[in-house]
Amino acid sequence: MEWSYAQDILRRSILSNGGSKMKRYLLFSLAIAVMFVSAGLRFTSAAHDHSHERNAFTPDTIQWGPAPPVVRHGAQFAVLEGDPTASTGDFTIRLKMPDGFRIAPHWHPSRENVTVISGTFKVGMGDEFETNKMKAFTAGSFAFLDPDMHHYAMACGETIVQVHGRSPLQFNYVNPNDDPSRDQ
Repeated sequence: MEWSYAQDILRRSILSNGGSKMKRYLLFSLAIAVMFVSAGLRFTSAAHDHSHERNAFTPDTIQWGPAPPVVRHGAQFAVLEGDPTASTGDFTIRLKMPDGFRIAPHWHPSRENVTVISGTFKVGMGDEFETNKMKAFTAGSFAFLDPDMHHYAMACGETIVQVHGRSPLQFNYVNPNDDPSRDQ
């Protein structure tokens, strides 16, 4: 209901000769309630519409860019939430890798939570990259890696993984020569 309609109801109830005081107060209260509900819905709707621009994503709205130097050239990176380089806080990122993309044996000082969005993500445990010891995780799979777990990975087909955890996101390569950021 619009404000002018609520005013009209109020005016008719007060000017009416046949109504009781109780009826007038009831209609007055109803008109005020309608006014507040109507205004509240408008403000709430506007607030929620704005928050979805930054807090919700469809695949076509994710902004991809080059992966940070700590990941070998060829992958794409998107920050969905937080700042993975901050000293504290939560983050959610996505990593898009071409077929055959490899991440050398490494570990993280904080827990890493990985969800495979598309493709097949192969993961192995240990200090040596051994393809015959890798386990394949298809779209929809989830794994968490506790701090200091040495692991390595490879994409089979174009693969997208989502990683969330506590900032900062750090890669510590088992073999320092495998760290692509050293070439920068």
